[in-house]
Amino acid sequence: MRTILFLPVFFIIPLSGGVIGNSWSLQVSRDVSGEIGKAASLPCLFSHPHKSHPGGLTVIWRVRQPYNGTVVFRCSSDHIKEPCKTTVNYMNKFRLIGNPRNNNISISIGNLTWEDSNRYYCRVELSSDRHDKYETKSGTWLHVSAPPRIVNISVGFDHRRGYHAVCIAEGEPAPSLLWIDPQNHQDILPSSSTLKHHLTTELHYLHQDGKYTCVATNSHGRTEGSVFFFKFRPQPNSFPYVTLWAALGAKLLMLLLMFAAASYYSKDTTKSIADTFQRAQDSTYENYTQRTP
Repeated sequence: MRTILFLPVFFIIPLSGGVIGNSWSLQVSRDVSGEIGKAASLPCLFSHPHKSHPGGLTVIWRVRQPYNGTVVFRCSSDHIKEPCKTTVNYMNKFRLIGNPRNNNISISIGNLTWEDSNRYYCRVELSSDRHDKYETKSGTWLHVSAPPRIVNISVGFDHRRGYHAVCIAEGEPAPSLLWIDPQNHQDILPSSSTLKHHLTTELHYLHQDGKYTCVATNSHGRTEGSVFFFKFRPQPNSFPYVTLWAALGAKLLMLLLMFAAASYYSKDTTKSIADTFQRAQDSTYENYTQRTP
């Protein structure tokens, strides 16, 4: 009877940089909301396979896609006692609010605009070794919201729409728009999007004089803007008054012309008399001087 012996086989895997197994992880939020003009925070916490890491450290944040996306923030620290010095900060909008030495590389984005609505990816590098670098693949969507705002409201005229009012509003989510005429009647008309987050609505054929109000509403609030419309309508008996005022204006113009002409001729006559008087004085003086000897 044969005896089969099983001998254990051990594979020796070299470890670089003090790595003990693969225990990298990143904790991020899937979605973050921020209001336009304000600030929003993007959290990112990480863990690494080292018991401690007092050496160099680099924090990177990208936009749009991981690994190859545009770097919008970057800071580096050579030693645990040194702060993370910022080397890239797009538009000076980003700020590190976490402590990388405590495994927190969260950032804040200030003065949010529509362009900041995007997906962001955090990355941490502990050394030049590729095993000491880790980046999130899912990223964090930043959704920029805004209460409604009336961008412009005006009245125009053309042969297709007659006298018409135009209202342009913005907001996120896109606001609903309605018109209120001078009789407080409400009209919800179709809106068209001219730009992202901008809506335009038109009220055609204005007939009533008074105030027309455009109201914009979304989940963040409500706002309104008004424009006044007055169409000129001549009164039936206004022709005699127009004729009277025209006659008075013509008479006033004739009087002004006569006064100007009189002033001009009076000035020339006065100048002529003054010149004659001056020559007479000179002649008398000369004659008197000649008689003195």
